[in-house]
Amino acid sequence: MIDEIDGSILDILQYNARTSQAELAKAVGLAPSAVTERLRKLEAKGIIKDYVALIDPHVVDRGLLAFVSVRTSEHGPDMSSAIELSKIPEVLEVHHVAGDDCYLLKVRARDAEHLGQILRQQIASAQCVTSTRTTIVLETVKEDPRIQIPKEKTLGGQA
Repeated sequence: MIDEIDGSILDILQYNARTSQAELAKAVGLAPSAVTERLRKLEAKGIIKDYVALIDPHVVDRGLLAFVSVRTSEHGPDMSSAIELSKIPEVLEVHHVAGDDCYLLKVRARDAEHLGQILRQQIASAQCVTSTRTTIVLETVKEDPRIQIPKEKTLGGQA
């Protein structure tokens, strides 16, 4: 479980990963060296996976968003098609899902023509893919990569 201070650090970083360690220390009431140590531990445990900049997809000509459901013929623990699909640059996410489909992909493309090319030339031709079903997003109401963090309440700073 994440304690209250680590949770606060993670909340701050999710809204601005460029927050300095001095600013983090002030916000959570610790010395900068203590924050540095906490960050190192959060990174080592894989809790903090990366620091990224969120880019407006329209500015970089990737305004079309689509979700593609993929069925494959592979069975068992081998997920070679998922690995192959994850290498397509326009595929932002690959999720192994329960139900009729095997994978759900989040895809960003320039336009419908570009999406069609990705579907025909890369996704449909991937190993073991038997069918796809595509949903094109008309408007995004909410898209937020930040996760609400449950924090363990501590007494006297002890977890």
